[in-house]
Amino acid sequence: MVSKTEEEQVNRLENQVENGGGGAWEYLCLVRKLKLRRSDKVLKFGLSILNDPKKRSALGPEEWTLNEEVAVAAMDCQCLDVAKESIKVLQKQFPGSKRVGRLEAMLLEAKGLWAEAENAYSSLSEDNPLDQTIHKRRVAIAKAQGNIPIAIESLNKYLEIFMADHDAWRELAEIYVSLQMYKQALFCYEELILSQPTVPLYHLAYADVLYTLGGLENLQTAKKYYASTIDLTGGKNTRALFGVCLCASAIGQLTKGRNKEDKEGSDLHSLSAMALEKDYKQRNSSKLSLLSSTLKSLKLSS
Repeated sequence: MVSKTEEEQVNRLENQVENGGGGAWEYLCLVRKLKLRRSDKVLKFGLSILNDPKKRSALGPEEWTLNEEVAVAAMDCQCLDVAKESIKVLQKQFPGSKRVGRLEAMLLEAKGLWAEAENAYSSLSEDNPLDQTIHKRRVAIAKAQGNIPIAIESLNKYLEIFMADHDAWRELAEIYVSLQMYKQALFCYEELILSQPTVPLYHLAYADVLYTLGGLENLQTAKKYYASTIDLTGGKNTRALFGVCLCASAIGQLTKGRNKEDKEGSDLHSLSAMALEKDYKQRNSSKLSLLSSTLKSLKLSS
């Protein structure tokens, strides 16, 4: 996860390069370090270095890394001729390289030649069946063709081997949610919360799925995870604050006529409503009256 400070640093450096202040290589190194995907800028700034003989020679061995990054960025931007040229440079420097072979297969993907790309990945995986990139690219091919069952099957097989890949768990969870397979999505988010308990995004997503499923037990659990999201974000997650209010309203409807919820639960609902009204007053005052009427309709206005 990229921090706000890191994001500001990237944006500041990007503006500096765009305005002719230099620092293109520093920008590219920072984007690589933070694992950001800013393909248009990587392509533009990368080519500005590679097309300048003096700057390129100053890179030393890093020239080949930059060629690889430019090739991937060019494929993202559908500049396939540029990608092809960068791959040619790498083929000449590293003949028979499996890493370059992956780039060749990715270029086939970018051209929409799915069968050829799948064959290329199959050939590469024979030599290295534990290559994570190849596994992920095969999932991408399935998704690109709209073959979601195969994508799910491939991701599940991948996660049997690489259980610590948080991005893969999250992608699988999002696919399940898109298919309304909520119980399967819950399992994925549980794995993510167990492995990274301090990431608020996972608590929030888990709560959203529970709320969508509905039912008293799910709503009560959803409220707890919305509350943990609020705690992990220092009370600044608007969506989680709304989630607590919505859960409270739904629970109230289901338990009408029965025992009232405990005082701690009631305090949480009131505090969430108050926090929302305070936030809207500061940042979005034009919609404050709409928020207040919404909370009132939920019987949660402060």
